[in-house]
Amino acid sequence: MLSNASLSTKLMRIGAGLLVVALASIGLTLWVTWQLEGGAAAVNEAGRMRMQTWRLTSSVQAHVSDAEVAKLVSQFDRSLEVLRHGDASRPLFVPWDEGVSREFAAVESVWEVQRSLWLQKNGPDAMAALRAADAFVEAIDRFVLGIEKQLSGLTAILNLFQFVMMALAIGGAVIMLYTGYLYVINPLAHLRQGLKQLESGDFSVRVDVDTRDEFGQVAGGFNRMAATLQSLYGKLEIQVENKTRRIEAQRARLEALYEVSAFLAEANTIQELSQGFSARVRRIMKADAVAVRWSDEANQRYLMLAADCFPQDMADEERSLLAGACACGNLKPDARTRVIPILNQEAAPMQRCAKAGFKSIVSVPVRLQHRLIGEIDLFFRTSATLSPDEAELLDALASHLASALEGLRAAALEREAAVGEERALIARELHDSIAQSLAFLKIQAQLLRTAVHKAQPTQVQTTLDELDTGLRECINDVRELLVHFRTRTNTDDIEAALQETLQKFQHQTGLPARLQVTGDGLPLPADVQVQVLHVLQEALSNVRKHASASQVTLTVTKGNEWRFSVRDDGMGFDPQHSRGESHVGMKIMRERADRIGARVNIMSTPHQGTTVQLTLPPYPVAATSASAAGPESFNLPRMSHTAPENSPT
Repeated sequence: MLSNASLSTKLMRIGAGLLVVALASIGLTLWVTWQLEGGAAAVNEAGRMRMQTWRLTSSVQAHVSDAEVAKLVSQFDRSLEVLRHGDASRPLFVPWDEGVSREFAAVESVWEVQRSLWLQKNGPDAMAALRAADAFVEAIDRFVLGIEKQLSGLTAILNLFQFVMMALAIGGAVIMLYTGYLYVINPLAHLRQGLKQLESGDFSVRVDVDTRDEFGQVAGGFNRMAATLQSLYGKLEIQVENKTRRIEAQRARLEALYEVSAFLAEANTIQELSQGFSARVRRIMKADAVAVRWSDEANQRYLMLAADCFPQDMADEERSLLAGACACGNLKPDARTRVIPILNQEAAPMQRCAKAGFKSIVSVPVRLQHRLIGEIDLFFRTSATLSPDEAELLDALASHLASALEGLRAAALEREAAVGEERALIARELHDSIAQSLAFLKIQAQLLRTAVHKAQPTQVQTTLDELDTGLRECINDVRELLVHFRTRTNTDDIEAALQETLQKFQHQTGLPARLQVTGDGLPLPADVQVQVLHVLQEALSNVRKHASASQVTLTVTKGNEWRFSVRDDGMGFDPQHSRGESHVGMKIMRERADRIGARVNIMSTPHQGTTVQLTLPPYPVAATSASAAGPESFNLPRMSHTAPENSPT
């Protein structure tokens, strides 16, 4: 039979029924036991009355006082009162029925007759007392016999209930076992058998559902699972094949993306980058031709940056293409990757493509920071379709192309800015050294011409000496600039470069130069080392020009903040009233120090030497030209349609 009740409800109903029967049996047994215990106490109390009767008789025969006799009589009265009303605290209950009540009434009537006998003065004589005691004891015996009959009946009932409870226990165990088998063990056996068949590969197995309880729900779930497994197994090969095909296509797309990304990272020129990119995109997408077009600033004209397998006549005609003149180069700011069918060969924008045999075009917009900057056109001689994965791949490739071109442009701007800064530095140093020397020589040449014209031999000789001194000074300045320009350092430790710089200084001046290095610190970056060497060379140049020193010491203190000190024992000067040429040298040193965030301190006293101290920050970094160029250097340039052979940089 089908049952709507759940397994827990069934078990609760059976358990509740057995519990009610058990509680009823236990309650009835307790009641019978209570009655037996009360009846036994009543029998004891009646037996005590027999004993009190003989005690009363003995007291009368012993001629005890009337008070003692009255006390014994009152004990009889209390015993009868206890038997009449019972005592729940003991417990004591008389199992009343018609016979017991009659016998108890007889006991009371006998006592009523004898009570006055026992209470009379001097009591009854011995024979009367014995007769009275025999009559009262006989009445009590009949009363006790009635109680015992009642107790024997209750004992029989108690024994019967015990047998009934034993039968109930056995029946309850049988019912529980049967219920467990019917509602638990048997459904579990069917489910286990079904699972074994399912594990063996028999997906057609089903479990009969004949109830709606928990096991019925589990059986229904098992059947649905088996049906699902059967369906999945039947389609497994197709699903595995489709999944394998999708994974392979995804792997191919990732491989293509990695290949193009690696190529773009290695390309060094715009031509190499764009041409290689177009060839790889054509091969990846299996297109018949590819054209990469770049737009001008206003998106009014598109320049063909590169092409692969594109007809030469079409490439010549579309080298510079007006926006909207053809299906290509007709992108809007919100354009997406799309397929353009070539349906009408008579339409002017499509004639060249149709003559070349192309039937569809895939247009891929190229964006940089959400700004449209170009277009990739893929040409097919068949009707092309584009899946979402392929469209995503083309968008990713276009993004990589834009980033790569921007990287080349940024690198070119950085190199250009670096060259400009270096040229400005060279110009400043030439102006501050050689240009001033040449101006001095020009003045001396004019003085010499005047002295010759006026025939002043002494002035001529003096001017020639000044010219000779100025030329030597100019030559020394040129040599010093060459040393500066050739300074390079690629080592992890600057000590070797400093030693070489001091050797060159000693060779030029003949002054002893000593290097002292103390402490430990992290190696300086190569570009920071170059700026440090330039500052130190400028300090040594000032020593050569102005100090008139006998020795020079270069002290290097390594640590969290590197410190370089150039100390001489020359004539010194007052830093507040320095000469113009010395002021120029200090300006150059401070400009170079600012490029690495360092500080230059000059400590000098007249006739007591000079110390130039360069202190680096904890983590020195040379200022790059890219950062100096400003944020606009990261915007991709537009290509002019008037000069297609030029690169965007």
